[in-house]
Amino acid sequence: MARTAIIGSGLIGRAWAISFARGGHEVALFDEDRAAPGKAIAFIRDALPDLAANELLNGETPESVLGRIREETDLTAALRGASHVQENTPEKLDLKKAVFAELDALAAPQAVLASSSSALLPSSFTEALPGRARCLVAHPINPPHLVPAVEIVPAPWTSAEAMEQTRAFMAGCGQKPIVMQREIDGFIMNRMQGALLEEAFRLVADGYASVEDVDTGIRDGLALRWSFMGPFETIDLNAPGGVRDYALRYQNIYERLFPQMQRRVDWAGPVMDRIEAERRKALPADRLASRQQWRDRRLMDVVAARRRATGKIGD
Repeated sequence: MARTAIIGSGLIGRAWAISFARGGHEVALFDEDRAAPGKAIAFIRDALPDLAANELLNGETPESVLGRIREETDLTAALRGASHVQENTPEKLDLKKAVFAELDALAAPQAVLASSSSALLPSSFTEALPGRARCLVAHPINPPHLVPAVEIVPAPWTSAEAMEQTRAFMAGCGQKPIVMQREIDGFIMNRMQGALLEEAFRLVADGYASVEDVDTGIRDGLALRWSFMGPFETIDLNAPGGVRDYALRYQNIYERLFPQMQRRVDWAGPVMDRIEAERRKALPADRLASRQQWRDRRLMDVVAARRRATGKIGD
């Protein structure tokens, strides 16, 4: 069991708290907004019974997981003894620089300082720090207590030891670490998601498909395979001779498509009127919060089903 500190207790911070506590670690929640840790703990208390019902607490009880999480109003107290610090403040470069300077000055020397940033490269806010070798990005998909993939992204000066310590810690919490060899804008997951979203916006903007038809194609098509294997394994299994055979058979199709995919559509331009209208017809704005709760329950069910399938069929 290790001590951990979560700096920023909003949507991502509270989900990390569940992951870390479920993994057997003590969790200190800190936020400049003094009300945020209490709200996070209330959310966690409500979420834990559903997680237990889906066997997603690693055999722990909701009470034992919740008992490892505490709120702290003092940053020094939150960091005391922590070997892993997870920062979740807003995506503002000056703020990240200030927060990491404070964390580097206050955290124990052996502690890894990890940011949940999805948009800022670790080099952009850690370069000037005396302890920059222990700084990195550990970027999740929201919510990380249900979606296990986490990108571990080094700055050029991040040590191999800090990367391995983070990989081992995340794996021990039940996450699925993606250990990047070097940093790049968007990391891996946002670059992949961005490519898909760019095409989705183009298809709607150019009048080829409705918003719901695009969602159906992913939800009831590609995502069924993607829920248990990635794009390279998908094509490896989609041709008799494997991945090379697939490339030889089908590369010409994608080569023909690629030039058509080079034009951007302004996401906030005229197409947004159509997209928003279709989404609000399908889901009124006052139901967004309840649908988010529905999403989390569905994710629980998917994760539980994947675990059952792994036990019966193998991974």
